[in-house]
Amino acid sequence: MTSVPEIRIADGVSIPQLGFGVYQVPPETTEEAVTMALEVGYRHVDTAQMYGNEQGVGDALEASGLNRDELFVTSKLNNSFHRRDDALREAEKSVERLGGPMDLFLIHWPLPTIDVDYLETWKAMIEIRDAGLTRAIGVSNFQVPHLQRIIAETGVKPAVNQIEVHPYLTNETVRAYNAEQGIATEAWSPIAQGAVLDDPAIAAIAERLGKTTAQVTLRWHIQRHDIVFPKSVTRSRVEENFQLFDFELTDADIQAITALNKDHRTGPDPDTFDYVPA
Repeated sequence: MTSVPEIRIADGVSIPQLGFGVYQVPPETTEEAVTMALEVGYRHVDTAQMYGNEQGVGDALEASGLNRDELFVTSKLNNSFHRRDDALREAEKSVERLGGPMDLFLIHWPLPTIDVDYLETWKAMIEIRDAGLTRAIGVSNFQVPHLQRIIAETGVKPAVNQIEVHPYLTNETVRAYNAEQGIATEAWSPIAQGAVLDDPAIAAIAERLGKTTAQVTLRWHIQRHDIVFPKSVTRSRVEENFQLFDFELTDADIQAITALNKDHRTGPDPDTFDYVPA
């Protein structure tokens, strides 16, 4: 079986650099999708309270027969639970649905324009970690000022920052700050929801290497030390996304793909996004 590289993050935890994402996977088909991914060889699953499919992830992990220490499970705090008491209560519910303590728990969005301060939420996350509900804590979609503030106020750095990164949004400022602070970067929307797959520059590299444009793009992330978790429910695509470790891009390839940056987001702007589910 392919050996996926691991990245050492804060709190003495190592995370597989390639995982399986379940964003937009319907709850009723999540167990089947995660089971398929585990059969292919994935051992890292990324979910969130907001996705509504933690139970399906937990059911698949339990049914797999794999030891829990062979698996890495990430979830994220829903935007409606930023107050301290809500965060602690809902973290316990995530643990119950997932069948045991999480490996990584993230604040999903900073929500800087709403009345619940994300600093309060980060302090709650520290309590959640210290209570043993998760091995490590981090954030998602945090910009540099958000990171600077929580670190300055608590002295606790996130283990990871999960942000939108792809060839059309290289997000270098946040990635550089993450690296400076020892915060691992996780890249969501790694192929820009498919927007980069027809790019001529990426297609030329793929043709030369005998790989798909998706594989080349994901390999670009891997060689830049991002953690990625592409999502698909099609077995052939799930298998294709896992086949990233039998080839390498040259430095020129990486530079050419990085040069495609357009600062183009496929998702919300973290500085203004304030969606809170009813």
